[in-house]
Parts: sequence; structure tokens; C-alpha cells
Amino acid sequence: MHLTLTPQGLPDATGYNVVADLKGSEHPEQIIIVSGHLDSWDLGRGAIDDGAGVVISMATAELLQRLHIRPRRTLRVIAWMDEENGGGGNKAYAKTHAAEFPNHIAAIESDSGAGHPLGFHVKMSPAAIAALQPLRDILRPVGATVFRSTESSPGSDIEPMVEAGVPGIGIIQDGRKYFDYHHTAADTLDKVDPRDLRENAAAMAVIGYAIASMNDPLPR
Repeated sequence: MHLTLTPQGLPDATGYNVVADLKGSEHPEQIIIVSGHLDSWDLGRGAIDDGAGVVISMATAELLQRLHIRPRRTLRVIAWMDEENGGGGNKAYAKTHAAEFPNHIAAIESDSGAGHPLGFHVKMSPAAIAALQPLRDILRPVGATVFRSTESSPGSDIEPMVEAGVPGIGIIQDGRKYFDYHHTAADTLDKVDPRDLRENAAAMAVIGYAIASMNDPLPR
């Protein structure tokens, strides 16, 4: 067997995180991040990695606006740049906003495809996990009831915040077919099930809105 490999390292170029805020009504300085990453693997079109995550995050803010719901705290949608090639986007955000991390109440990321949502990986205190338990009943209709604690950040883009103590959340998705398409030319839009995508958006919207609307910030 003969393999011809063609990857090459090119000079750095300027890219941008895309950030949009849905301002909180009472504590606009307190921020809950919902996010996915904008760049994709160059072989494919990045539908499940991570166009779906960007859409889920954008839909979270869009759903709240459509329902005329304004949370107490600011919901910040971020489409991260450069997750695939070293995390330049999250490093730049951390450098710019590190002083504001005490007011970052939670960071949520979707970067595991577009499969049916099963629940959430969480990196947070036991008190914070306990505060989120009532959401299981709300999310039961879509089956996203798992809250699984993890020792590491549940998302690569939110890692600098999680390491600084910000509670981190990542959506757990049905990944049985994910690595059939991940980082390949087959990662195209036809692999995204619209119903699963809507359920992921609902799951992120519920947990994002809940944290943004609690009487007290999520415990650290």
C-alpha cells in the first residue's frame, strides 16, 4: 500500500470569532455563553463539525426572541474561530475577557455533531449540578436528561474559561454515526437530521435560559 499525504502548514492568517449578545434585563454584565466553532476540516463542508453547533447556538437566542423571552442575564452567542487548528479563537477571547470571567456565569458548547441530544457533560460544583436537576423534567420530552460530571472541560473552545472556574457544559449527543463522517469529505448537510437539530436547539435553549434567569448565579 502506498499513501500520498499532502497536508502542509501555511502562514497564520487573521480570523474572527463572531459574537452576539442578547442583553439581560437585570444583570447584563453577567454572561452565559452558548457556542459552537465556525471553522471546519478542509476536506468537507463542516456540517456536523461544527456547523450544527453554530446553528444550535444561534437558534438558542432566536428561540428566546421569537417567544419574547428576555432573560435576567446576558446570553452571548459565540461562533469560535480556529478550533480545528490550535484554538486561536478561544485564546484570543480569554486574553481579551479574562478580567470579566468572574461575571461569566456558565459556558456552554456544542461540538459533538447533530445527533439526538441525550443530556449534558458538566464541569461544575456539586451545588451547581444540584441547581440544574429540575431541568430534567423539562427536558424529558426530548430525552435530554443525563447530567454527567467530567474532570476536564466539556468543550475545547470553553476550556480557558472552565480552567478559570467558570461552570462548563457540553451537550451529549448520540454519536454512533459521528465518526463515520467526522473530518472527512462526507461531512455534508445531508447528514444532519432536522428533528435532531431542533431538539438540540431546544436542549441548549432550556439550559441557557434557565441559568440566565435563576434568582442567583449558578454556584461555583
